[in-house]
Amino acid sequence: MRVVILAGGFGSRLQEETAVKPKPMVEIGGRPMLWHIMKIYSACGYKEFIIALGYKGEVIKNYFLNYYYLRNDISIGLANGHVRVHDGAPREDWLVHLVDTGLGTEIGGRLKRLAPWVGGEAFMMTYGDGVADIDIHALVAFHRRHGKLATVTAVRPPARFGGLGFQGDMVVRFTEKPQVGEGWINGGFFVLEPRVLDYIEGDQTIFEHEPLGRLAADGQLMAYRHEGFWQCMDTLRDVRLLESLWESGQAPWMVQRA
Repeated sequence: MRVVILAGGFGSRLQEETAVKPKPMVEIGGRPMLWHIMKIYSACGYKEFIIALGYKGEVIKNYFLNYYYLRNDISIGLANGHVRVHDGAPREDWLVHLVDTGLGTEIGGRLKRLAPWVGGEAFMMTYGDGVADIDIHALVAFHRRHGKLATVTAVRPPARFGGLGFQGDMVVRFTEKPQVGEGWINGGFFVLEPRVLDYIEGDQTIFEHEPLGRLAADGQLMAYRHEGFWQCMDTLRDVRLLESLWESGQAPWMVQRA
């Protein structure tokens, strides 16, 4: 099953970083967010990716074009341009398709443009700015069991402030930014059947509006409830939070799964 990652938006809410790079290339622990997302899928054996490019797509192309060389030591003969790679770094056994889906294209339009790439089989799709400790195996199994056209992962939004527990006026419990937000929200990590693309009209179709609304009205949209860790990267505060988790060595989204 192929994995589509949306990486073409402008990232306007993170302009401090996205003035020079697309949002999925903002680094956490010295690696782009895009890499972190791909590791979530590859840890479960899904290693073919279709990256929907748009804004500053050349940055992502250059990253993957030079990925092998940047991960290894190299010797360069300046007289003849010969490059010798001292291959010793761990290899990512990934097949990455980098597809230009337009500069101003909305998410629905990007998916529509990828129709030739996803073919006639179910595929996964997620945004290029969110990580989770989600069990991809369980998500796919859930989708296959219900037999509908689309599955969205529902998550609890992270609380913005620390939580307090009281006994009278005494604070007996303090939880720093717990994952106990009200209700459920779209956390990405979709599984979609090819017929979902028929619900998308064109480039300016916002996937989260009419297509998902119509799928829900038709009884074709199911929710996989993920109760664990989930965090998007919308602001510098989010970047710092993810960075601190990575530096602690306890980043929940990097738990290795068979």
